[in-house]
Amino acid sequence: MRAILELENVSLSYHTLEGEILALQDINLQVMPEEFISIVGPSGCGKSTLLSLIAGLLKPSKGTIRLDGVPITGTTQQVGYMLQQDYLFEWRTILDNALLGLEVLRKRTPENIEKVKQMLVDYGLGGFEKYYPQQLSGGMRQRVALIRTLAMEPKVFLLDEPFSALDYQNRLAVGAEVVKILREQKKTVIMVTHDIPEAISMANRVLVFTKRPGRIKSEHIVTLNANGCNPLACRESPEFSRYYTKIWKELNSDE
Repeated sequence: MRAILELENVSLSYHTLEGEILALQDINLQVMPEEFISIVGPSGCGKSTLLSLIAGLLKPSKGTIRLDGVPITGTTQQVGYMLQQDYLFEWRTILDNALLGLEVLRKRTPENIEKVKQMLVDYGLGGFEKYYPQQLSGGMRQRVALIRTLAMEPKVFLLDEPFSALDYQNRLAVGAEVVKILREQKKTVIMVTHDIPEAISMANRVLVFTKRPGRIKSEHIVTLNANGCNPLACRESPEFSRYYTKIWKELNSDE
C-alpha cells in the first residue's frame, strides 16, 4: 500500500531580530491511508508547526511534503485542520456554521446541505440545526466543528489539541466520539497532543519529538486499538501502562 502523505527531510527555520531559529529538523515520515498518528513532545518543539506545514499554511525551509505523490505548495481542501478552539460564529446557526467551509469553496448546493443535515443527525445534533453556538455544550460545539471540516471531504485530517478546551470528563467522552466518527469516515489523521494517555488510546502510532529543533526521537506502534477498540476501553488494557511509562520516560529524559 502506498503512503498517502510523505515528508522527506523537512526542516523549518524562522528568521527573527535575534537571528535564525531552527524549529524543525530533518523530519521524515510516511503516513498510510486510514492511519491515526499522535504526536507528543515538549512545549515549543514544533508539533503544531508541523501541522501548519502539512496544511500548506507554511512552507518548509528544506525538504518536501507530498500528498498522494503531489508536493503540497499551499492550502488545499484535501487537508482538513481542526484547531484548539471550535471557532464557530456565534451569530450563525449550527447548520450555517457546519456549512461554512462549503460556502468558502462555493459548494453550498442543495445536495450538500442535505448531506450536512444528515451528518448532524448521525452525530447526535439532529434537532439543533436552528440553535446557536452559545446554546450548545463544549462537546457539541466540537462536533459541529468536526462536521464542518468533514463536509469538505479532506483526505487527511489534522487535529491540534482539539479537546484541550474541555474539562477532563468531557474531554474523554468527546475524544471517544471523534475517534469513532473519524474511523467510520475512514480518515487519515495526525493529532498533536500534550496528553500521553490521549495519544496512546486514540492512535495506531505515537511519535515522540525532541525539544527544539523538533526531530522524531522515537515511534511506537500501538496495538491496543487494532480491533477498533474504543479509546476509553483501550485505557483499561494491561498494555496501556507499558506504553505510557515508556513514552513518559522518553519525554522526560535528556537527549
